[in-house]
Amino acid sequence: MDTYKVLEIKQSVFQNNDRQADLLREDLKKEKTFLLNLMSSPGSGKTTTVLRTIEALKDEIKIGILEADIDSDVDANTVSKTGTKVIQLHTGGMCHLDADMTKQGLLGMGTEDVDFVILENVGNLVCPAEFDTGASKSAMILSVPEGHDKSLKYPLMFSIVDVLLINKMDVIEYFDFDLEAVTQHVKKLNPNIKIIPISARTGEGIEEWAEWIRKEVKNWNSN
Repeated sequence: MDTYKVLEIKQSVFQNNDRQADLLREDLKKEKTFLLNLMSSPGSGKTTTVLRTIEALKDEIKIGILEADIDSDVDANTVSKTGTKVIQLHTGGMCHLDADMTKQGLLGMGTEDVDFVILENVGNLVCPAEFDTGASKSAMILSVPEGHDKSLKYPLMFSIVDVLLINKMDVIEYFDFDLEAVTQHVKKLNPNIKIIPISARTGEGIEEWAEWIRKEVKNWNSN
């Protein structure tokens, strides 16, 4: 007969985080602040995409940025040069943000004068997909140089996001990247996902991305 207990710690951690995330979403809804969780692997072009997004929307939407990294303030420093409200979050070695960390970031930044917040999550295709941050919607970036097999290797990430931005389309001719194959597989994982090919460097596809944000922010504030 067993004389010990087995505690499913991971399950309890997720359950507690999910409760915190739901509460945070409720608060953001009341404040009419739309929070976007933006995820990707390192080097996909998250920060450059954030800069392009700011450029496209800064004259019509009040924007705030949460930059999450294990260490350094490189990204926050880059974003701050645009004049946009930004705060750097250090995770202390953790490879993701959870709802409580996100809430701390929002409190530190202040959302009273912000309509739209981008949370640039830690560069990772595994951990960030497992933790609900309390975001209104989630998006991820897949860059062309990463290859078209990432949805096969990291299906959870692709299955939980609302938008997939396929970045660095300006160099697709130099890589063996099958856009149609990516689209078909991702749609099987996530039939409702919106897929937008972009180039953060040239601006290709950014207006379509900005228009999606406009509609989502409007819907968030009106419902």
